Amino acid sequence: MSTERRAPLDRRRVAETALKLLNEVGLDGLTLRAIAKELDVKAPALYWHFKDKQALLDEMATEMFRRMTDGAELAAGDGWRERLLRSNRVLRRTLLAYRDGAKVFSGTRFTGLEHAEQQEANLRLLTSAGLTLTQAARALQTTFLFTLGFVAEEQGVEPVPGERREGFDVEARARLMAGHPLAAEAGAALFGDYDEQFEEGLALIVAGIESRYGTN
Repeated sequence: MSTERRAPLDRRRVAETALKLLNEVGLDGLTLRAIAKELDVKAPALYWHFKDKQALLDEMATEMFRRMTDGAELAAGDGWRERLLRSNRVLRRTLLAYRDGAKVFSGTRFTGLEHAEQQEANLRLLTSAGLTLTQAARALQTTFLFTLGFVAEEQGVEPVPGERREGFDVEARARLMAGHPLAAEAGAALFGDYDEQFEEGLALIVAGIESRYGTN
C-alpha cells in the first residue's frame, strides 16, 4: 500500500487544477467530473467546496487575478493614462495565457479581497487627476470591459495565440465579400494584428476619457 500523502483538497487546489485542465479542454470541456478525475477524487468531494460550476469559475477568476498581481508592484511614477494602459495590457496578457480565459473572467465575482488594494490605488490616482469618484470608477470599468470583450472576441478567432479557428481566413473572406469592397478590405483590420488593434482601441478610450472628463 502506498504511503504517499496527497495534498489536502481545498478551494485553491481545485481552482489551480481547473486552470491547468482549462488549457487542455477549454471551458466547454471543463466539468466537475473531469476536474475530480484529475485530482483523483470522486466528483461529490468537490461539492464540499463549490456548490456549482459558477462558484468554481469565481474561484478560478480569483486565482487568475492572484497570479496576475503576485509580486507585481504598481509603478509609483505612473500618471492615470499610463496606469490604465499598463493595467489593461497586463490583464490582456493574463487572459490570453488561458484557453477561454476571457470567458472564465466574464461575469465572475472575486471570492476574496485581493483586488481591493489595486482598485483603491487606481481610484486614488484617477481622483487625484481631477475626476470625481464616479467618473474614476467608470473610467476603470470602461477600459476593463473593453479589454475583456476584446480578448473574448480575439479568443473566438484564435483560441490560443497563433492558432486560428477555421472560418477566419482574411483572404477567403475578402473573396466572398467581393461585392462589398470596403467591408471586404476591412477584414484585415478586423481580424488581423490583434496587438495593434488592442493598442489602438485602448488609446481611443483613454483619449475619450481625457476629452469627456477634462482630466489633468
